[in-house]
Amino acid sequence: MARAISSFLRWCAIAASLIALLMSATVYFTTYHPNAIEDETIFSLTTAPQLKPGQQLKVLSWNLQFLAGRPNNNFFYDGGSDPWPSLQTVMANAKAVATIIVQENPDVILLQELDDGAERTHFQDQLQLILSLLPADYAVHTSSFYWLADFVPHGELLGGVGMKMSIISKYRLASAKRYALPAITTDDILARQYNLKRAIQGTYLPIEGGGKLNLLNTHLSAYAQGSDTMLRQVAMVDKVLGDHAAQGDPVLLGGDFNLLPSDVAYQNLAAGSRKYYNEGGTEIAPLLERYRSVPSLPETLGANRHDWFTHIANDNHSEVPDKTIDYIFYSGKLALREHYVRSLDTLKISDHLPVVASFTLTGN
Repeated sequence: MARAISSFLRWCAIAASLIALLMSATVYFTTYHPNAIEDETIFSLTTAPQLKPGQQLKVLSWNLQFLAGRPNNNFFYDGGSDPWPSLQTVMANAKAVATIIVQENPDVILLQELDDGAERTHFQDQLQLILSLLPADYAVHTSSFYWLADFVPHGELLGGVGMKMSIISKYRLASAKRYALPAITTDDILARQYNLKRAIQGTYLPIEGGGKLNLLNTHLSAYAQGSDTMLRQVAMVDKVLGDHAAQGDPVLLGGDFNLLPSDVAYQNLAAGSRKYYNEGGTEIAPLLERYRSVPSLPETLGANRHDWFTHIANDNHSEVPDKTIDYIFYSGKLALREHYVRSLDTLKISDHLPVVASFTLTGN
């Protein structure tokens, strides 16, 4: 009898180990595990022009919050209970985004938080949805996923997810890459498999006669309190920027950094919103010190600092932007011209506002 019980228990242990192994394999093979650096596909037109030395280049950077719109975008991850957007809402916001883009007529567009194949947004490829509403000369584009899973076993999701950032250009793009950002490490190992895999998206625009404009797009982590995640991510951004700048060509990086520009901005923020940021000093400081930016640090501290707010708190009581967390950084050989945050007619489209900047390729 004892031998039979021992044999039974041994087989139970083997079965449990096999089940655990099968479950681990299922989690791994249904979630996203990108390499540190990966090549990305560029979709292009053979007739797309090249940049010319001395020309002006207009850039628009915008986090579209998966076309959820406002209001009714206080979702579970912000402590809210709003449902995911209807298909009608997604379509209406895609049209609103396209309208702003057509009016602004930028040469380059940097978009963050676009869903692609996600159950929460009706499996739409939101980039293609927007492209279908834009003029044909916006057919050059490349994308990088930073959230991808066949099925997320979370009560508010319970389905597949897919979210990416995209670069759209009127001009030729070349050699697109994805650079992985350090992950949040304060969550458990299982949750980490399903979490966002943040990244920097990079490509370049060849310039006639030689040289290139290095173009980067990113979306840093949110909800990283209690860890050094933001410090490590900013350090990685700084390294990638520095490596590109060392080649002697101009570099431009836009995106949602989820970081306030200064301690003053932290103190001016409503007490309930400060929990998302570091009271000991903003982690983005090295980038603001080393590179020129839109908005600049003085602009975010000046009397007109409200004009540079780019984000609206995701609660049902907030109707106006209250902070700057989206930026465009740029290096030498780019002379800044007109620049602004477009706010008056974009408040209902996303919880972020588009940052717009025009530059001249100076060549020196």
